[in-house]
Amino acid sequence: MGEDQAAETRAVAGWVLDQILVMLHPFMPFITEELWHAQGTRPYELILAKWPQPEASVDAKAKAEINWLIELVSGIRTARTELNVPPGARLPLYVVTSDEIFARMERNAAALSRLARVEKGADGVIPTVSLQVVVEDATYFLPVEGVIDIAVEKARLAKALEASEKEAKSLEGRLKNPAFVERAKPEAVDKARGDHAHHAAEAERLRAALARLG
Repeated sequence: MGEDQAAETRAVAGWVLDQILVMLHPFMPFITEELWHAQGTRPYELILAKWPQPEASVDAKAKAEINWLIELVSGIRTARTELNVPPGARLPLYVVTSDEIFARMERNAAALSRLARVEKGADGVIPTVSLQVVVEDATYFLPVEGVIDIAVEKARLAKALEASEKEAKSLEGRLKNPAFVERAKPEAVDKARGDHAHHAAEAERLRAALARLG
């Protein structure tokens, strides 16, 4: 590191320390004031220092890309968990979409590999037996043939779906019964409503999981 770089590094470090002291001062007034003056001669007390003002404007394109990445990683993780895909399994990721999305995938390949355990699939026909994850206007495909037992997973999900639908229907019938709603304790009615919402949402999740398998 040259002398100019070293001087710049020291200046930036000093500026950063000052900003930290300024922002900590309302919570730790005495120690920060002491440290403020220990760094050298100051023209004013720390309590009079102005808070740092953000100068950078929001990059709408970068924000949209981060939101896309978060949604895609969350969707892939959810799909993998729902279908019991082994945590260590790396799946190829296929998508038919615009050049812009392909460019996003290239820029975020390392993050997708690390956070979702996927890799860019080879060009060609998308495998038939695949998980499907929809983000914005694109559908992403993750082949699972040979990774999980499709028949077993379909049977497991179908059984769980049947149980959730049965429970949701039972609770719906109870809530439609005026005798129950009017005579039961309010907390019992609230619990039934909460349980119904839970089982209805669970049934919807399981239907989506089954749909992922085609």
